[in-house]
Amino acid sequence: MILELSGEFPVKLLCKMMGINRSSFYYWKKRLSDPAPRTKKLFDNIQLFSEYHMKYPSHGYRWLNAKLRLDTGLILSDQYAHKCCKIAGIKSKSKHYKYKKPGDPGRVFPNLLSAQINIDGPLQCIVSDMTAFYVKGTYYELTLYMDLWNNEIVSHALSGKRGDRMTYINGLKDLLELKKTHPEYQMILHSDQGSVYTSKAYNDLLPMYVDRSMSRAGTPTDNAAMESINGWIKAELFTDLHITGEKPVEEEIDDYIVFFNEQRPAYSLNYLTPKQYREVNAG
Repeated sequence: MILELSGEFPVKLLCKMMGINRSSFYYWKKRLSDPAPRTKKLFDNIQLFSEYHMKYPSHGYRWLNAKLRLDTGLILSDQYAHKCCKIAGIKSKSKHYKYKKPGDPGRVFPNLLSAQINIDGPLQCIVSDMTAFYVKGTYYELTLYMDLWNNEIVSHALSGKRGDRMTYINGLKDLLELKKTHPEYQMILHSDQGSVYTSKAYNDLLPMYVDRSMSRAGTPTDNAAMESINGWIKAELFTDLHITGEKPVEEEIDDYIVFFNEQRPAYSLNYLTPKQYREVNAG
């Protein structure tokens, strides 16, 4: 502030009003006008984090650091990234999603995930859920199928019709086609107790190699991974990627799924993308 006003008012007066020694003011003025290489590098990195924060405002410093590393190859410690973001005043704008208290333990299928199963390869355990949103006043439902091994969205379907069961069924059909590429594993399919997931039409599609698993009624924590992903997806779609409906929403969702699987670092994967994790770890 003193630097900005020094062209209009005496520095001596400004420093006195702000309680700052004139020697300190001139020291920082010199550093800003002719910064040392280390200071200039810090300023450059602060600017870089600010640019990425403007593009992805729903994320904090760790994710921004991982995204920078993925896009540019720039390797910075999380501590240094935190310093840059703190100086720039960068804070995540994401919402915090809360879970309801556990509901009744009655269930249509047992919760196989509660047994802490060992997942060591693709398509061994798939979790599914539906999320709803509006674009330009139009209601949409998006059904997702995610591989718990690497958090990859392996199938999805979108509908502009409320309660359209075909989004669930079409997504399931695409998943079963993909599963044929890994016939060596029995697959668990986990969901909540929504009416479509419990319907005969849905479950009659499942072959013998698919074991059904369900959360307890009213207990999102039983499907915490999928619930968390749904929260991030909504934040990123509208806060970061700015879904506007300027082009078909189906295309915007397809573009986002590519971003999620191939360009979005995931904390649970040590900041690899789902695609990177699959390529590094698939046998």
